[in-house]
Amino acid sequence: MFLAPETWPFAAATLLLLLITAVEGLALLFGTHLSGMVDHMIPDMDHVDSGLDRALSWLHFGRVPVLVLIVLFLATFALTGFALNMVVHWLLGVWLTSLISVPIAVITALPIVRILGAGIARAIPREETYAVTLDTLVGRVATIVNGTARSGYPAQAKVANQHGQTLYIMVEPDAGGTFESGTSVLLVRQISGTRFAAIPNPRPDLL
Repeated sequence: MFLAPETWPFAAATLLLLLITAVEGLALLFGTHLSGMVDHMIPDMDHVDSGLDRALSWLHFGRVPVLVLIVLFLATFALTGFALNMVVHWLLGVWLTSLISVPIAVITALPIVRILGAGIARAIPREETYAVTLDTLVGRVATIVNGTARSGYPAQAKVANQHGQTLYIMVEPDAGGTFESGTSVLLVRQISGTRFAAIPNPRPDLL
């Protein structure tokens, strides 16, 4: 089954999952974490639209490390695909074409990632006695870390909550203008999910 042409997308997902695990293990040997590196290497998101922002928020992007979401998706995608092919092969004696199995696996995996991600998002604060919601970030100072933020086109920023945890959110100017990478901004309102509006930090000396 693992070598059948019809199941190659799921075999590839499994191999990628194993590769991520191996790289994470090597990263730990050097005293770092692959997850943190991935969070800082997210592609430029300054052209993200509100639909994509809602989709990312639905998957708990910003509350759960990106690498964890990737691992969850790869695992559920591969398991769903292999299980579906096993059932079809048992019933009909043939492997299911990837044109059918891949969309089914994706549609099945995404809600599972959301459910598991929600559990992880709740577990992480509980383990460290943190109880924080994103709306409590309003009034805090964030730093743009990736891309150029414009009205309607947010860029990634990092902000510390009241417990000192670093969270990654999407930020756009509240009243026009742009925020370049490295700019210190004050979060003035939550637009939706992990998306916030901000103004230039009026007291950078207090950062």
